[in-house]
Parts: sequence; C-alpha cells; structure tokens
Amino acid sequence: MTIATIVALAAEESEHHGNVALETVGYGIVAVAIFAALALVTLSYRNVANRHAHKAEAYAAAHADDVHHRAGHGH
Repeated sequence: MTIATIVALAAEESEHHGNVALETVGYGIVAVAIFAALALVTLSYRNVANRHAHKAEAYAAAHADDVHHRAGHGH
C-alpha cells in the first residue's frame, strides 16, 4: 500500500462517523429522567414527620422517663 492509499482510506473512514455528540444525547436524556424520578421520590417524603405530630407527642409523653434513664449511658 502506498501512503496515498492509506490517506485516502483514512479520509474515507473519517467521513462515516457523523456527529458523536448527537449519538450520545440519549444517555443524557436517560440520566436526566432518572434523576428527575429520584427527585420526585425524595420530595414525596418531605414533611412526613409532621403529618403525625399528635402520635409523636403522645409517644414522647408516654416514654418521657425512658429518655432520662438512657442519658447516662452515653448513647
């Protein structure tokens, strides 16, 4: 093979590749969709502790003595 043939083959192969950035856009779209779904799951648990405040207050009142006994153990 001559150098001219190798250059011609290399030039011909480089023309077939197209836009690499356009070929990888799908990965970005999938990643954004996954992160958006995870963000919705995270936001769905927002303020969950305050929905049952009356239960938490009742539990704290019933077990107020337990907290004082555990305080000396260093936990």
